[in-house]
Amino acid sequence: MLAAAVAAGVPAYVRPQVDPLRRADAVLILSGPHHGRYPFGVDLASQGWAPNLVISNPGGADNTGLTEFCARPRPRITVHCFVPDPPTTKGEGRQLRRLAERYGWHTVIVVTFQPHISRARFILQQCFDGDLVMVASPTDISPARWGFEYLYQTAGYTRAILQPGC
Repeated sequence: MLAAAVAAGVPAYVRPQVDPLRRADAVLILSGPHHGRYPFGVDLASQGWAPNLVISNPGGADNTGLTEFCARPRPRITVHCFVPDPPTTKGEGRQLRRLAERYGWHTVIVVTFQPHISRARFILQQCFDGDLVMVASPTDISPARWGFEYLYQTAGYTRAILQPGC
């Protein structure tokens, strides 16, 4: 039974659909414990993939490192930092919808880490009618972390299915 559960998670968590990069209106960095995604997302915006950089900071002022990161000027990039409400992927999707409506965005590059790609796509598509370009930040994941992510992402998917919509 365990082997079946692990095999079922491979397409969603281990080998999710990652999209080829293309120019977009914004790069959205979803929050999470793998902080390598922040410099990776900034690099994408700095390389010209999008003129807007959107950074989720669910810790708000309590997360001084990310608050300072958001405050740094970025040449040729407009930075939007926000505290998602609720502090979940759904809250990030709600803020993406608001920003996209306000600024007329149609395509957004979404940066997260590999096990979160499929669930993030599922949730964000309920909030944003435009095109999502899902990319995984380079992250080394230990076997123990993979075990945790299988459980965590499955619980998150279950909640997203039971509470659909944005």
